[in-house]
Amino acid sequence: MKKQNEEIPMTGFQKVLEIVGDILFFLLLAAILVGAVLFASSRTPDKSIFGYRYYDVLTPSMEPAYSVGDLIFVKITKADAINVGDVITFNPGSTDDSYLTHRVTEKLENYQETGVTCFHTKGDANDSDDPFLIDESRVIGVVKAKVPLLGYIILFVQSYYIGVIIFVVLFVIFFNLIKKYAAVSAELKILEAEEAEEEEEEENKAKADKKEEKAKDDKKEEKDKEKSEK
Repeated sequence: MKKQNEEIPMTGFQKVLEIVGDILFFLLLAAILVGAVLFASSRTPDKSIFGYRYYDVLTPSMEPAYSVGDLIFVKITKADAINVGDVITFNPGSTDDSYLTHRVTEKLENYQETGVTCFHTKGDANDSDDPFLIDESRVIGVVKAKVPLLGYIILFVQSYYIGVIIFVVLFVIFFNLIKKYAAVSAELKILEAEEAEEEEEEENKAKADKKEEKAKDDKKEEKDKEKSEK
């Protein structure tokens, strides 16, 4: 006897839709992950997403606010919106791809009548201000958030991004295989349950037939006995 709560088997069209949906989902997931890896691996200094850039903290000059290995998110900000006390990321001028993240200790608007805003900065862990003046053209923006230790992961991705992409693709494939295996296992369990139920029904029927046959034999034997007594 079939169970009333047994799931209705999917039609061929439904199975095709499920397969197509799985393929699209995993392609989208792979695209997002690979895109994120490529973005993280890029060393282009001007890259940004939604007006934010991220940087790895490499020195302890801003401890305890920001520690080595933290990943900070910097909102691109104009000089007139930056105030004393803000933590900013800027290019100190040594090389084009070097950046510092320090706190603003003084804001000099229209510095020396040049119309340029400049900043004095200082690391929280340092004893004195930085020995250089930062003009507004070197400022990236203001630090808005951090994720502790994530910087280590980003550095790893930047160093081994090809291996990371391969890992992401293999992970997606493996996850899909696990899902399919789970689905097949569930179907096998349903089939095993149905077979066990059928075997039980056959066994019960055989017992009932045997019992009925025994009852008939007993009845016949009783009739024969009555005849012999007469």
